[in-house]
Amino acid sequence: MKFLFEVHIKQGHTAEQYAAAWLRVSEILQRAPGARGTRLHRQIGDPGRLLAIASWESKAARDAMEARRDETVRAILKETSAICEVTVIGEFDEPEWVVMPPASVPGPPASLR
Repeated sequence: MKFLFEVHIKQGHTAEQYAAAWLRVSEILQRAPGARGTRLHRQIGDPGRLLAIASWESKAARDAMEARRDETVRAILKETSAICEVTVIGEFDEPEWVVMPPASVPGPPASLR
């Protein structure tokens, strides 16, 4: 499953400041059973707006991590509240199917031609 949230950097702060904290938190969270990686994206044209995507084996795995959240993570997240506002977008199941074009063929996927 995917857990998505949006980060708005407060005036006087930078996305790089948040990214440094993100790396520290991510390193800890990725040790949890079921963790499958995290990504942080900056919006084109708005360097103060970020999209965070955390991948988990299941909702149950993510819920278990939340239930026993590390105190270091709590402290880092408290620090980041001074530099950003976070809005949870939601939790999403893995897609039942994915349509992806072959990397070497421009245009629509072969299966849709």
